[in-house]
Order: sequence, then C-alpha cells, then structure tokens
Amino acid sequence: QGELEESGGGSVQAGGSLTLSCSASTFTAIDNCMGWFRQAPGKEREQVASIDHGDDTMYADSVSGRFTISKDNAQNTLYLQMNNPKPEDTAMYYCAVDTLVPSSRCLTGWTPSPVFGFWGQGTQVTVSS
Repeated sequence: QGELEESGGGSVQAGGSLTLSCSASTFTAIDNCMGWFRQAPGKEREQVASIDHGDDTMYADSVSGRFTISKDNAQNTLYLQMNNPKPEDTAMYYCAVDTLVPSSRCLTGWTPSPVFGFWGQGTQVTVSS
C-alpha cells in the first residue's frame, strides 16, 4: 500500500522553524489518515498531529498553534511545519498512515495497526535553547 520516508530533521534553535517532509511511495497512502508522531528518549511515543483524507486536522495540545500539518496529494508528500519549536520538542519524529482509520478516529487519536498501518523510519529533531 505504501512506504514512507521522512526527511528534513536536524538541529534548530528555539524560536526558529523547521519543516519535516514524508514522501509516500503510492497515492493510496496520501489519501488516507496520516499523521506525525514523536518519541523522546525515555518517553513513550506520542501523537503530534493528524490529517484525514478531507484535509481536516488535529493537533496535540503541546504543539497546537505552533505546528502545522499539511499534505500535497500531487507530490504524495506529508509535511509538518514546526514554528517556534521548544527544547521539549526534541525527539525522533515519525510519519505514519493507516488505510482503515476513519476520519472520526483520525482526528481524535490513533496509532497505525499492524496490518493496515505503516511507519516511516523516523527523522531526528533537536531543539536547542
């Protein structure tokens, strides 16, 4: 159904900006529930933002107003624009897709299922103060 590859991670100073990209190898991935997750050392993986097939979005409270999730269907690419990042945003960021998650769950909380979901390999973001 699709393979995902993230890019754009790196080091950024607090208050700067960074854009993560996630390239999907097939159109079916980009037309489904997609999202960004992150995992900091010693912490559980958490959901950052999601976007459904209709381009409705949801954000974790910790990033709302600072991060923007979007996608380019023509380019089969998912983005995460990170504005005003904070040191606590430092983590490995993963993009994910699940072809069976409906919009109702896409916008309230989900994780990729073992059969119908896919993860990217992750890209590291480090925010310095």
